[in-house]
Amino acid sequence: MPKVSEDHLAARRSQILDGARRCFAEYGYDGATVRRLEEVTGLSRGAIFHHFKDKDGLFLALAHEDATRMADVVAQEGLVQVMRDMLAQPDQFDWLGTRLEIARRLRNDADFRRSWSQRSAELTEATMARLARQKSAGRLRDDVPTDVLIGYLDLVLDGLVARIASGQAGDNLSAVLDLVEESVRRRD
Repeated sequence: MPKVSEDHLAARRSQILDGARRCFAEYGYDGATVRRLEEVTGLSRGAIFHHFKDKDGLFLALAHEDATRMADVVAQEGLVQVMRDMLAQPDQFDWLGTRLEIARRLRNDADFRRSWSQRSAELTEATMARLARQKSAGRLRDDVPTDVLIGYLDLVLDGLVARIASGQAGDNLSAVLDLVEESVRRRD
């Protein structure tokens, strides 16, 4: 039997994740049935679950990939820039539905909550590092603890994601983000 190359396996895994992201975004976790996953990926359930233990493993891999991508942007440009990018190009953020599904599952699924907390540390670390650099450079207010700033920015992000995902992104959201950005800057 011929050996499959690592490149082929990586391409197949990427194909599955891309299709699953669309499926979870459109139908939610519960509605993303195995049949629908087969349809959007163009692969059989055997091919899908050769790469992922089960649907939950697939969703976690997808959520982790999205969190890693977001952490990279946060580390370079900050969380407010991620939000600005979401407003400017919402079609480039197909993980919005995934983020909403993560929030729902965190509330309702203890096993998922445990698994996710291990995987979401990367995003929190990227945000903390960015804020620490900003504080050191004198750009960020120092009268508020970093963990409070992170909680604040996460809350704003979650609200923005919910607003965009529900189709209610208003014209004034850019001004709202200006206000958020100004509220975390150091006041001289």
